[in-house]
Amino acid sequence: MGCLLKQGGGLYERLRIGAVLLAAGEGSRLGSVPKCLLRLQGVPLINRHLIALSGGGIDEVVVVTGYHHSEIEPAVETFPVTVVRNPNPEAGQQSSVRLGLQALGSKFDVVLVVLADQPLLGSAELTELISAYKKRPPETSIVYPEVCGQRGNPVVFSGEIIQELLATDQKIGCRRFIDDHPDLVHKHVTDNDRFILDIDTPEDLTAFEKRTGWKLTMPLCTES
Repeated sequence: MGCLLKQGGGLYERLRIGAVLLAAGEGSRLGSVPKCLLRLQGVPLINRHLIALSGGGIDEVVVVTGYHHSEIEPAVETFPVTVVRNPNPEAGQQSSVRLGLQALGSKFDVVLVVLADQPLLGSAELTELISAYKKRPPETSIVYPEVCGQRGNPVVFSGEIIQELLATDQKIGCRRFIDDHPDLVHKHVTDNDRFILDIDTPEDLTAFEKRTGWKLTMPLCTES
């Protein structure tokens, strides 16, 4: 995916950045609704994410679908992304992460693993997180945002760590790997709560509207 806004000169070397956008979930706690197709101001969240990734300087994106693939894939077909379908999404997010990383390949210095149900995640947040990665302690190779003690998303991995993970047959779970390797992790402490705002339940929809004044509407494919 050719980025729209390339980072120019500066103190840090230009990184080649890839991203895996996870959109394979069932949305069971929301009544089996494809959460990435919830609409904010008429635009599906997954489209907003792809625009943000482009604006944030991401060079290539792999979208992983699974449940609801017949509704999600047409929504992204106009974007220059690679779409990979998880044939067994019931195996959990770990299987989708591996499929996405395999499709992305080994040509990236940095890889972001991004959730498709964070309504307010924009290019500014991605730029903030990538900047934090560039400034991280040299002994670390994983960065994630932390807001008021709560772990957020996306997660940024070095390309070397990704290749080490793919070379094994172990399950690739971002949270589990982070917990097992605290010495490799740098927490980007921030007060930007867009990193921790996601949608899982009807209560989350209500809380989002109360917090922002904006209403998330159901996907067209689920409306009667």
